[in-house]
Amino acid sequence: MNSYKYFTFKILLVCAVVAAFQPAASSAAFDFENGNAPVEVIIPRVIPAIFQSGSPTASDATLVLRITTLITNSWFDAIAPYHPTAVGVYSNLGRQAAGQRTNSNRNTAVLYASYRVLNSLLPNHRADWKQMLSDVGLDPDDDQENTTTPIGIGNLAGNAVVDNREHDGMNQLGDEGGRTYNRVPYADYLGYQPVNTAYVLKNPSRWQPNIVSAGNGIFRVQQFVTPQLRVTMPYTFDNPNPFHAPVPTGSNAKHRQAYRQQADEVLAASAGLTDEQKMTAELFDNKLASLGFAALFASQTKGLSLEEFIQYDFLTNLAAFDTAIVVWNEKYRYDAVRPFSAIRYLYGNRAVTAWGGPGKGTVNDLPASEWRSYLNTADHPEYPSASASFCAAHAQASRRFLGSDDLGWVVPAPAGSSIVEPGVTPAGDIELEFDTWSTFEEECGLSRFWGGVHFMAAVTAGHDLGHRIGNLAYAFIISHISGVVP
Repeated sequence: MNSYKYFTFKILLVCAVVAAFQPAASSAAFDFENGNAPVEVIIPRVIPAIFQSGSPTASDATLVLRITTLITNSWFDAIAPYHPTAVGVYSNLGRQAAGQRTNSNRNTAVLYASYRVLNSLLPNHRADWKQMLSDVGLDPDDDQENTTTPIGIGNLAGNAVVDNREHDGMNQLGDEGGRTYNRVPYADYLGYQPVNTAYVLKNPSRWQPNIVSAGNGIFRVQQFVTPQLRVTMPYTFDNPNPFHAPVPTGSNAKHRQAYRQQADEVLAASAGLTDEQKMTAELFDNKLASLGFAALFASQTKGLSLEEFIQYDFLTNLAAFDTAIVVWNEKYRYDAVRPFSAIRYLYGNRAVTAWGGPGKGTVNDLPASEWRSYLNTADHPEYPSASASFCAAHAQASRRFLGSDDLGWVVPAPAGSSIVEPGVTPAGDIELEFDTWSTFEEECGLSRFWGGVHFMAAVTAGHDLGHRIGNLAYAFIISHISGVVP
């Protein structure tokens, strides 16, 4: 296995370990001058907390994106004073002398900035964040705000992100809409209600909440996750309304032929699923294992410095974050039907040919009312595809920053390693290859179609929106690096 493949395999193993909630490795030997605190100290602590708080799948993507974007924002702002021209997004802490521009100071500032932001975002893990600093020999109780020390700079940068983001419209503290008591963080306060119930499809053109279960006998009805994201403060634009996606005419049941055609396309993809398509769908369903680890891989193979890695990581996260705001605005606008509802509406109890469920392969006697997508349907309306848009934004921002479409990422998928079909898929060891960022975003979008959770029109629309916001994100980062901020 070459070094690039080994790196991918290694980080996927890390993902598997943290998914099992194993404690993060001790960081006591961290080298402040030669190390990378985000990669070696912070990320290994944050990933388990994210898994314990939920999961990094499509259903939780907006919440995971908020965590990763605000953390990387704090890193960017914390190291800006150690750059010749850069200014932070939410702080302008002056310029440190050339002799102070060391990785040791950058890493220290980044750790304290992360500490402040993480205590705001994930307060239930305060003890973990405190231990994170203690393990590398830093005092978590040092709350100085001195602009001449890396500790003070980190505290100031992190606190500035917190001050600007705790009430940015996302309802992080659960007090939006004038709520004082029994606050519910990230709850909708704008009053969205679905037209359909989980039990009755009143309007076959509109989103229907699904009834979902982990197979443990407990069932829940989906709620539109964070519909208030559409009014959350973006980084790179003022208003998401100008970023229109085309009207999804195929999702309008009045256009009977187009409605049936896109449903039949999903059924055909379901019937023809290959092991490679299944594993690609599972990879991109996990936003940390796909978007996150692709960025880590690219930063290593491109030989980015600590400073460049932080700039790049913030760029890709904010590109996806702002894209999510636009996409959620469009999801709210169109409130479009998911494939599972359309297929059941069109064919009822009639037999269809499709994937028959875990380990069943393709069957031709499946009642349409029992059809399910290979991937779990996310908790929000269908159009446009969020995952396709995130990947497109991520890829476009990467191309611009790294100066090339080349990627060369190879993800091993050992036999039987499927989450959906454990022990069955893939039948043998395979590798998922992403030679370019173009391939990365194309396969990501198609994976949502293969997985049965999106129609193709949603993928195409998502790619277009992601490209547009990816370009805006790149311009935003470059302006802050150069210190020429509009």
